[in-house]
Amino acid sequence: MMGQFPSGHAEALAVVEDRCGNGFRLREVTSRRGAVVWEAAGAGGRFAVKIGTGDGAAAVSREAEVLRALGWSGHLLAAGLGPGSAWLVARWFEGPSTWDAFTSCRENGSGRRAGLGAAVELCRTVAALHGMGWVHADLQPDHGIHTGGGVRLIDLAWSWREGMRPPPVTGVGIDHLVPPELALRGAGDMPLDAGRAADVYTLAATLWTCVTGTWPLDYPAAGITPKELTSDQLRTRIATGRIPLRAETPWPELQAVLRQALLSAHQGRPTARELAQTLSSLAS
Repeated sequence: MMGQFPSGHAEALAVVEDRCGNGFRLREVTSRRGAVVWEAAGAGGRFAVKIGTGDGAAAVSREAEVLRALGWSGHLLAAGLGPGSAWLVARWFEGPSTWDAFTSCRENGSGRRAGLGAAVELCRTVAALHGMGWVHADLQPDHGIHTGGGVRLIDLAWSWREGMRPPPVTGVGIDHLVPPELALRGAGDMPLDAGRAADVYTLAATLWTCVTGTWPLDYPAAGITPKELTSDQLRTRIATGRIPLRAETPWPELQAVLRQALLSAHQGRPTARELAQTLSSLAS
């Protein structure tokens, strides 16, 4: 076994060994907010292992709860609790993230047909989630994986539906992708009333970032240097709704659609399905 599996998680280790086989390889993928994700690979396949400690334990435990409630076949394989921690083992989805799907578009302006297809697929997947009564609440450029069987959404710890136990109160989402109407909730307070319109804003902002390689808001034009501000200070500025969008348009037609969604008041934003339909029309 390559890599270091955390001590005190014999049950999780047993699940990984049963799925992967002896001598599996372990590669750390991400480590943030008290949660570490590994890719476990062996003769039996590839799997995602996530272990959270501290605040991360509550997030990992809740993500397992969300996946059980969603009932997505084959996504969650096992989950449990360790000493002051929580863990889960899930299917590893093969395919590029939305960010990766736009790489050639960002680098040399090619691959637009594939990029547009990825954008439409992501919007349709979010629309399907909304149709089930759920909100993702933490869409990011790498939270959609484009597999041969469609887009798979990951990192669902903050996802919710009416009647479900609310997410733990902690920092959530990327400041630069949060809609103005929710920004004043602050980086330390999960906006429990974040609904589909907020998800659509973040969806459009995510796609804008994937197209351009930059955040949608033009901080320099507003005299803002994000690195000099705390998360709460930055969100207070975003909440004013006065920071303009960036003027650079490497893909004018697509960005015009995203711009409309980003500049609309939350009551007038398109749905994820409508956004998918409008983007689809660009291919004709």
